[in-house]
Amino acid sequence: QALVVIGGDGSFRGAQALSRRGVAVVAVPATIDNDIPGTDYTLGFDTALNTAVDAINKIRDTATSHERLFLVEVMGRRSGQIALLAGIAGGAEAILIPEIPFELEAVVDRIQRGRRRGKLHSIVVVAEGVASAVELGKVMAARTGLETRVTVLGHIQRGGAPTAWDRILASRMGARAVELLLEGKAGYMVGLVRGEIGALDLDRVLEGEKTIDMGLYELAGVLAL
Repeated sequence: QALVVIGGDGSFRGAQALSRRGVAVVAVPATIDNDIPGTDYTLGFDTALNTAVDAINKIRDTATSHERLFLVEVMGRRSGQIALLAGIAGGAEAILIPEIPFELEAVVDRIQRGRRRGKLHSIVVVAEGVASAVELGKVMAARTGLETRVTVLGHIQRGGAPTAWDRILASRMGARAVELLLEGKAGYMVGLVRGEIGALDLDRVLEGEKTIDMGLYELAGVLAL
């Protein structure tokens, strides 16, 4: 009688096509990229974010003891959501995301200024949509003269047990999706906005674009000084 589609942009476009053919559809946003407009968080994002932060914490132990520059590549396709929040939570010296153009010389200068102030290690978080951290690491090693290591976290960010936050959010979103269908409403996406679960027209969601919180991006720059 109805279909609840759980997924990201590709799944939602399939849901949209079915809806236009008369199928009662409600969409639930679930992607680690957190790139779906109309919701503050998507299912899976918090779990992936915590996986990335845990890895950065472990890498910093090695970076500190060996006095190295580390580049950590995180997932997110064309979205820098994981990189931005993981970088802030992990205390990264620089965060590179596809939404904000960056100048390599400025990043190198920041690392070198940190060394002059007594910082013996640095971590740069790189969103996969920006560039290959492996190739970027080679360039930064040459420019800084520092011993440099690269870690690509890859698909470990997409697996594992969900965090408590993701489990609770999934329960809330799933319940609201069923409520909408029981109310005879279809063609919607459920989403979390300012702590409340709401419903948005699916067509409008797919016409929109998720943007980066510039306040958070600016805060990351301040904290990295």
